[in-house]
Amino acid sequence: MPSAAAISELAKTTAPQGHPCANCGSPVDADDKFCNVCGAAQTVAEAPAAGATRSIKCKNCGATINVPADQRSVTCPFCDSNYVVDVPADEAANRQPPEFVIGFAFTPEQALEKFRQWLRDGGLFRPGDLSSAKIEDKLRGVYLPFWSFSMLAESRWAAKIGEHWYRTETYTTIENGQTVTHTRTVTETEWWDLAGQHHNYYNGYLVSGSRGLPQDYAERIKPFRLESLKRYQPYFLAGWLSEEYSVDRDDALAACQQEFARWEQKNVESFLPGDTQSQVVVNSQFSDINSDLILLPVYLLSYRYGDKLYRFLLNGQTGKVTGDKPLSPLRIGLAVAIGVIMAIVIWWFASHR
Repeated sequence: MPSAAAISELAKTTAPQGHPCANCGSPVDADDKFCNVCGAAQTVAEAPAAGATRSIKCKNCGATINVPADQRSVTCPFCDSNYVVDVPADEAANRQPPEFVIGFAFTPEQALEKFRQWLRDGGLFRPGDLSSAKIEDKLRGVYLPFWSFSMLAESRWAAKIGEHWYRTETYTTIENGQTVTHTRTVTETEWWDLAGQHHNYYNGYLVSGSRGLPQDYAERIKPFRLESLKRYQPYFLAGWLSEEYSVDRDDALAACQQEFARWEQKNVESFLPGDTQSQVVVNSQFSDINSDLILLPVYLLSYRYGDKLYRFLLNGQTGKVTGDKPLSPLRIGLAVAIGVIMAIVIWWFASHR
């Protein structure tokens, strides 16, 4: 599989071509005869505009979402809040535009069926008054912003390196009233200091550009297949919601460098000689930093049960599903009680046979 950096460079040198599928709206390459999402036959046509949109900002979670201009009632797909305000036009115009996009590979109908199946799984412990029919209309397909970085890590490291050596010792035990002599191998470790330099080029880590989608949730729907990246064109968003980035590049870069520093630490540790090591210290500097702002397809459904927010997420490219579901303490307690009673009954019969 080519690296993210290679994909990015290839896409930058390729003129954007293609059009949205007339049947489902997914991006289709210019020479494709059929849509790879819905299978509809394709005819070459001029790409339509994405349509007029306006930007709204959720005052609860901070997400900034592009919605159709004529849509007056908006519920935030991230936190199920109705407290949203319009973003001033000059503020929206000054944002960095996305550079790449990956289209949806699942239709809304397919996504809805995946949600229903996910909600049914583990239904024994789900509250009886939680009906999918009451919440499934909140499911939305959204293009979410992610930051992708590539950079060179140059490190100086120091560590204590341990090398094992072995000696044989004798010992005695008392067996059947007799003293018996045995031998055993004892491992000793000799420690010595070592220092050096290491460098590596890193890419492929995606940082969520959305305050509505924390990084821990973003990790749960990865990976995306970045070899499918296409040069961004506005028509890709036709018929879909999209979010403007609310995590700026510098904050995303700092988060990415923390992750790459952890990768570099592990690589240095695996590079060190000896049989074991300790007190490994790695100081890394990053350079040759490149970044891309990309839009990735995600189906979101946020709903409240009781006083808690729950989310369902579906990777719109791979179909990977994740999320959180409310549990019924009463049903869990009943199941535990039944299990305890069955265990007692089995024990009683076993002990009176």
